[in-house]
Amino acid sequence: MSRRVVRQSKFRHVFGQAAKADQTYEDIRVSKVTWDSSFCAVNPKFLAIIVEAGGGGAFIVLTLAKTGRVDKNFPLVTGHTAPVLDIDWCPHNDNVIASASDDTTIMVWQIPDYTPVRNITEPVITLEGHSKRVGIITWHPTARNVLLSAGGDNVIIIWNVGTGEVLLSLDDLHPDVIHSVCWNSNGSLLATTCKDKTLRIIDPRKSQVVAERARPHEGARPLRAVFTADGKLLSTGFSRMSERQLALWDPNNFEEPVALQEMDTSNGVLLPFYDPDSSIVYLCGKGDSSIRYFEITDEPPFVHYLNTFSSKEPQRGMGFMPKRGLDVSKCEIARFYKLHERKCEPIIMTVPRKSDLFQDDLYPDTPGPEPALEAEEWMSGQDAEPVLISLRDGYVPPKHRELRVTKRNILDVRPPSGPRRSQSSSDAPLSQHTVETLLEEIKALRERVQAQEQRITALENMLCELVDGTD
Repeated sequence: MSRRVVRQSKFRHVFGQAAKADQTYEDIRVSKVTWDSSFCAVNPKFLAIIVEAGGGGAFIVLTLAKTGRVDKNFPLVTGHTAPVLDIDWCPHNDNVIASASDDTTIMVWQIPDYTPVRNITEPVITLEGHSKRVGIITWHPTARNVLLSAGGDNVIIIWNVGTGEVLLSLDDLHPDVIHSVCWNSNGSLLATTCKDKTLRIIDPRKSQVVAERARPHEGARPLRAVFTADGKLLSTGFSRMSERQLALWDPNNFEEPVALQEMDTSNGVLLPFYDPDSSIVYLCGKGDSSIRYFEITDEPPFVHYLNTFSSKEPQRGMGFMPKRGLDVSKCEIARFYKLHERKCEPIIMTVPRKSDLFQDDLYPDTPGPEPALEAEEWMSGQDAEPVLISLRDGYVPPKHRELRVTKRNILDVRPPSGPRRSQSSSDAPLSQHTVETLLEEIKALRERVQAQEQRITALENMLCELVDGTD
């Protein structure tokens, strides 16, 4: 009699649990807009949720610790003249968030660490360039102040938020409404899905499609796609019989999927949340009351079903915490913020372990808050992987940093006369912005050195204690 071999994986027993009632956020009027975005964005400091608001669009920003009932007069972030459709926290500054709206604009906001007394109504900058509503925004994973937006005008615009300029406008690559856009790990490529049922991989700086697959899923409902850590693509969609599917693709061979998983029959679009550190993809359907999760591996069948977290109430939207916001002491490998009609409920995914020690295998070094490139470097063709940090001692957020916007003089559009030459320090004074940037970098480096010295001292003290103990 042949014995069935059970696949070895440290994530076979990922355990999902909803937070206790006193850890939820109550009395929040979650937006009722019919748009397939997650309506929620979270980082190690704040939770932001798009809410119902009269006379325009608004979202609420709560510190993570502010659980319980939210006062109905709690200050909102209001500035848009039509509903907010998408929000995204800057990966390199936990106090900066961007919002996209039906009013065709994108606004970038600086959120203070303290709770404001009244509504925040003044964005740091407003970005105007789309002719129809803007439904998708996403920050570049490694370059500072680079933000992507996609609108109902079928155009993708990439902005330099630090200057308010359009870096790139991709306006002839999509013939219909764009459903999703995702950067790869170093921000050199984009994966997009479109109403024309085509999955595209785009090199934004060359403004060209480098690979595409028509009808990766046969069904008529919208597709979603995300890059995996090794450059493959995960797509979610529907079969011809309206069964929901998850497919894994190799962009070098788009003919057949590497793997295809069929799930259930439902109308809800599956939002994929991919964790590159564990290679787990979590699928959250709008209107579902469950989260399915799969492990992606290098050996067949490549996509392995792990488990399903089920609850009673359907989800209106979902926020996904970056790795640096998790509690490593509890072996927490993912945390979701599930939106109900009137509340937000954290859902914690853990891998049970007996030891209290730091679990190296669960927590490889993960992207930290430092950008690897400046916007100008990325535009010039440079690529860099994210700057990684260790979670061994937990994550300590950096001090509050201001987002500085230095708008160019748009009236002075004269082309430079003669061949361009680099200015030396002897013939060009440093601009005030350059001086401030250099001073800030020096200050940040000093703080980093100081933190390292403190760490060295702590380790030396531990070593002394250990030596004394053995004596």
